[in-house]
Amino acid sequence: QVQLVESGGGSVQSGGSLRLSCTASGFTVSSASMGWFRQAPGKEREGIGCIDVTGRTNFADSVKGRFTISRDSAKASLFLHMNSLKPEDTAMYYCAAYERPFVVGCSLPQERYKFWGQGTQVTVSS
Repeated sequence: QVQLVESGGGSVQSGGSLRLSCTASGFTVSSASMGWFRQAPGKEREGIGCIDVTGRTNFADSVKGRFTISRDSAKASLFLHMNSLKPEDTAMYYCAAYERPFVVGCSLPQERYKFWGQGTQVTVSS
């Protein structure tokens, strides 16, 4: 049974940094494309970045150059490193995984992702 659990959210001032973690069970994080999404109040959930099985990453323009994604298979974890945070980054952040393993390449449309975590809140104050 696949489960994803996010952690690491919190409150930070503008310009600060946070690292979110997504702990996976039921599969190996390096065996499937995985992504990070966020949903701000009153807005639709958006994809912000993903990593495929080769380690190639893909980011939305809104976070490119500020956010990075890494993973540690030994810890069964995916990470979102967020730097230069802005108030508009305030949202609930979710990790997700493709259903089919060993797919090369990843993209951000939500329908490509089968498994989702429950989310962790990030609040950035000005």
